[in-house]
Formats: sequence, C-alpha cells, structure tokens
Amino acid sequence: MDRAALDQLSRDDLIALLLAQQARIAELERRLGLNSSNSGKPPSSDGLKKPARVRSLRQASGRKPGGQQGHPGETLRRSETPDTIVAHYPPACAGCGAPLSAAMAGNHVVARQVFDLREPWPLVVTEHRAHECCCAACGTHTRAAFPDGVSAPVQYGQRIAALVVYLLHYQLLPEQRLATLLADLFGVHLATATIARISQACAERFRDFTLAIRDEVAAAAVKHLDETGLRIGGKTQWLHIACTALLTFYRVAAKRGSLLANVIGTVVHDHWKPYYTLSGVRHALCNAHHLRELKALVEIEKEDWARRMQCLLRLPRRQPGTRTSCAAEAGADRADRATLRCDRRGRSHVPREPAGTGQDPAARSTATTRRAQPAAAAQHAQAGRAPLPDRSRRPVHQQPGRARRTDDEAAPEDLRRVPVRGGRARLCNDPFGPLHRQKAALGSAPDADS
Repeated sequence: MDRAALDQLSRDDLIALLLAQQARIAELERRLGLNSSNSGKPPSSDGLKKPARVRSLRQASGRKPGGQQGHPGETLRRSETPDTIVAHYPPACAGCGAPLSAAMAGNHVVARQVFDLREPWPLVVTEHRAHECCCAACGTHTRAAFPDGVSAPVQYGQRIAALVVYLLHYQLLPEQRLATLLADLFGVHLATATIARISQACAERFRDFTLAIRDEVAAAAVKHLDETGLRIGGKTQWLHIACTALLTFYRVAAKRGSLLANVIGTVVHDHWKPYYTLSGVRHALCNAHHLRELKALVEIEKEDWARRMQCLLRLPRRQPGTRTSCAAEAGADRADRATLRCDRRGRSHVPREPAGTGQDPAARSTATTRRAQPAAAAQHAQAGRAPLPDRSRRPVHQQPGRARRTDDEAAPEDLRRVPVRGGRARLCNDPFGPLHRQKAALGSAPDADS
C-alpha cells in the first residue's frame, strides 16, 4: 500500500491497519524464536543457526554430578588369575653396579596389571566334508547332509554375520565404514553388497518376531506413536514408531499417513491430526511436547502461567502400590477439595487467529494445548502404565457441587482442576500453588475444609 492509498484512509482505518500490522509482526517474531528446543520443529530445521544447548527441559535434581551413592560402578579391578605373567628383574645393583640375576631375587614383589585386547587373529577356516556311503544290502549311495547355514562352496560364518548386524544396526556404522573396520581389524574384506545381503537375511529370520512385537504393541493399553522422515534409496520415506514401556516397533512406509492398524487402548502422540482418524482408541498428548511449547511461551512471550504449568507437569508421580500411593488414593476425596484451578481467561494471553487464516501449525498446536490437552493428558495418566512425565493420576474434570458464575455457563469445560496428592501439607509447601486469582478472575479460592 503506497502513501496515496494511506491518505485516503480514515483515522479508524489507519488505527485498525496499524494494529493488524503490529499483530502480524508479533506473530512473525514469535515464529523466528521457535526452534527444536521450544517447539515441535525437528532439529534438522534449525540449520546453521542451531541454538547452543545451554538449557534443557530437565530440571536440576540437587545431586552432585557423577556417580551417585550406591550405584554399581565400572571400576577396573585386579584379576586373581592373570592370563600372562611377565617377570622383570633389575640388570644391575643400584648401589655398586654389580650384575644381578633372577636367582638373586627375594620374596618382595610389586605387581601391576594391564588389561588389553588380544592381537587380531586370522580367520579360522572350517571345511565341511559330506561323505557318500554305499549300502551293502541294496547298493544305494547316500550322501551326508551339510549343517544348517552351510549352503555355498565358500562363505562367511555366523560370527562374522552377527558382528556385521551388530555394528550396522546397533552401532549405526555406515556400510562402507563397516567394511573398512572389518578389513583393518580382522583382515576380512567384505563388499557393501555382501553386508546388505547379511542384513536382509537377518531381517527375514526375525520376521515372525517382528510381527509378534507389532501385535503386542497394538494391543497394549497405552502406546506412544510418532513418525519422522528419512531418505532410502534417494527417496523420502517415513519411519513410524509405536512403543510401550517394554517394546518398540519400527516400521518404514512410503506415506506419512500410513498409521499402524488394529490399534486399541490409549495412544499418546504429538497432536498430529491424522492420529485422530484412528477409530476405537483414546487420545492423550505427549507431555514432552507440552513442556517444549510451554518453554516457548516462557522465553518468547514471558508468560508466568506457563512457568507454573511446567512445574505442575514435572511434579513427581507416585508409583502405584506404594504406601504413599495408597494413602493418597484413600484420601482422594479430601485432596480433591484442595485443587489448583486454571481458567481459560488466565491462559489465553497469546492471541489466536481464526481458523483458515494461515496460522502457523505450531501456533495452532500451542493454542489447542491450552484448551484440550489437560483432559487428554489426564486420560493417559489414568491408564497408569505410561512412562510419561504426566503427573496427575486422576482425570481432569469439572468441580462437583460448585455453582458456576454466569459468564462460565457458555464454557463449562474451561473450569478444570488437577488434584494435588499429598494433602494439605503438599499445598502449603507448593512453590507455585498460589495462582494469580486476579488474572484468572475466579475470585478467592474456597477453603480446603469446606
């Protein structure tokens, strides 16, 4: 818009244009401040301006760095049965210089042990010979069978194949570097095609095991879903992951939306919309993403409520079955009367654009988090077996028996509460317990004994 067009606008139009431009500038500045540490953006999107990792989502534990008291440790200890003993004798007397021999040695010996690798041995070649025998009764010639796995005139053995699979898939060595390592250490010269064939043969042997893991993960009560892009054969593919506390299932697909089939229970994900197309499941949102989005609100928009919400999500969750957990469950009704309340008016300080205006997906995810994520995260925690940083073991719900104000009638889901375990003492010692009641416009908190 040029100056002539601006001169034709009225004062109100100019003010509206200025406010719209200020809002747009603020949104663009917020996007510039997002990176992989405070949003759902992948680390690859940081580019050359990758921020220094001087801060982490992990909080200080108060412990000293290094090994903690009682940990097993990996201290190198003296062996009582050394493989080789090398005796050293002084060649001459330190006093007069006279020659000394082993026969003059006394009983005083100082020993030091050195732990080292053996020298790489050459390959051991084993030749299998299948003999043919002639039956004396009928004259039939019968030849012996070779052992399983011996199928070629010349081939590498199972130990080399196991080492190749370990270094390739667990230590993540590229095929060319793996071939160089085997040649340097063991004198084994493998082509990259041979390494690929060994890997494919191992995958075929584990096919049934992989399918069993897939079925177990899909049928688990709580599972985590995520996906990331990668290049295979020069083409973009998608690596999908589905995992529980004990099992992890990886799957490569050509499309990002190719989700795991036959999934039941609760799925924990990063609020990617295609996950909501899964039928017959409950949804919970990942608290690691919550903490990153809250970090952006703290660092970029200076929101104090986001810092307090971070503290709430990091509260230590009691393990089920312990005495503390049983006592908390027994006094759940009493603890429910003392709650932390969050109203949307106290959380919606970041302006949200209407749907369809080209809002950034990260901004939409952050805005949606304030409305829908507390309930979904609590559903996930209710399952009780998910290794998430979720801290509430009871579902978020509206307070029973409390009359809502007139302006709350249109949004009954806004008034939510998160139970605080540990009773009144936990509330008294809670560093972030006092919420800004004036900002939330909820009035004074009711008495815990009422």
